Amino acid sequence: QVQLVESGGGLVQAGGSLILSCTASGSILSINTMGWYRQAPGKQRELVAAILNGGSTNYVDTVKGRFTISRDNARNTGYLQMNSLKPEDTGVYYCKANIRQIGVWGQDYWGQGTQVTVSS
Repeated sequence: QVQLVESGGGLVQAGGSLILSCTASGSILSINTMGWYRQAPGKQRELVAAILNGGSTNYVDTVKGRFTISRDNARNTGYLQMNSLKPEDTGVYYCKANIRQIGVWGQDYWGQGTQVTVSS
């Protein structure tokens, strides 16, 4: 079984920064892709940023230039550096990882979510 554990959320003033981390543990051969999603109150969950195994990244337009996604394959950990935070970045942030296991090319796992609140 695989677990994803997130950390790093919290309360920050507008213009501030936070870094989220997501560590995968369990029966893992490798992580194919990792993504960060967020869900604001009353809204659907949206993809914020993703990083592929080769390191290529993509971002939703609203965070380009402010957020940076990265990964440390040796530690099975992904990160989301969030700068110049805005109140509209508030929400629960979830990581999702597509993980390669013995006999399984890729299966999606979700973290438990971490709250990010940006005050104006």
